[in-house]
Order: sequence, then structure tokens, then C-alpha cells
Amino acid sequence: MEDPKIQEAREAMDILYEISTLLNTGLDRETLSLCLNLCENGVNPEALANFEEKVLQ
Repeated sequence: MEDPKIQEAREAMDILYEISTLLNTGLDRETLSLCLNLCENGVNPEALANFEEKVLQ
């Protein structure tokens, strides 16, 4: 049986990925997960978005 916290985290990532897909961000699950981890660790989300925009061009 999977730990409830792990299951909740997986479900949250599934929802976040679905939103990302609907918004046509072009981010895969791994990249989205990395971005989420960076934001959770204090990286400015706007700065991260600007960086990704420039890298993906």
C-alpha cells in the first residue's frame, strides 16, 4: 500500500500537469516537477518563467 502523502503528491502533480497541458505550456512532467521543486525552495516563479521562456525559444 502506498503512503497517503505520496499518493496525494502524485495526484497533485497529475492535476498540475493537466492544467499545464490545457495552458499549452509545453512542459513535460519532469520539467514541471523540477519547476515546482525550485519554487518550493524559494526560487522566484516569475524569474523562473522568464528563464524558461528564453531557454525554450
